[in-house]
Amino acid sequence: MSEQHVYGFHAVEAILQHEPERILDVWVSSNRDDKRLDAIVESLTRQGIKQQKAKREKLDELAGSTRHQGIVANCRMAPTRNENFLNQLIDSLDEPAFLLILDGVTDPHNLGACLRTADAAGVHAVIAPKDNAATLNATVRKVASGAAETTPFVSVTNLARCLKNLKERGIWLIGAAGEVDTNIYQQDLTGPLAIVMGAEGKGLRRLTRETCDHLATIPMPGNVESLNVSVATGVCLYEALRQRSVNNV
Repeated sequence: MSEQHVYGFHAVEAILQHEPERILDVWVSSNRDDKRLDAIVESLTRQGIKQQKAKREKLDELAGSTRHQGIVANCRMAPTRNENFLNQLIDSLDEPAFLLILDGVTDPHNLGACLRTADAAGVHAVIAPKDNAATLNATVRKVASGAAETTPFVSVTNLARCLKNLKERGIWLIGAAGEVDTNIYQQDLTGPLAIVMGAEGKGLRRLTRETCDHLATIPMPGNVESLNVSVATGVCLYEALRQRSVNNV
């Protein structure tokens, strides 16, 4: 598939700001009076991007969702980012690498939420396996609220090989696991780092666990046994951000 529908204010605005050349055409609600939508339409018009009015039912059909906020853009697919891109990105950094690795997250809503949090925390790239994992579809882009356009998403054929390559480049792998004694707050997260999160319900795969330098848990003194992967990702990333911020003061 060479084209993709992207919907929602944040997602369309992000593509318009960062990669307007990808936008082929746009459908806009014919009966919605909204200042935010009007501002996007003005930006589209200034850049010469064609638009057409559509009823809500048509927008629902195009988006495959009712949560399009009155705008759907037909876009060229973004180029796939692979390990070559990742290596070039790491080489270009003038600060310690800060990466998020998702070991088989399959729910698009979780992937979108993880991307949004990764962007907010200053993560340089999000890495995931190419197979048996969620991809950057329209739902992910909507939930990510623009982060899918600003935070590089790297899809790798062999995650275990990618992890070993990162270790060879001096990046420490800290995996999230519920059954270990050491918690995330006891880890040193200040240097070149990749936080590794497991799949919904399954956690880290065996080979991924064995490749990590350290495993850490999130303290849970309450009654629930686990956190949603996107929530757990937020806890780990922001502890890393806290430590890195303190370290740079």
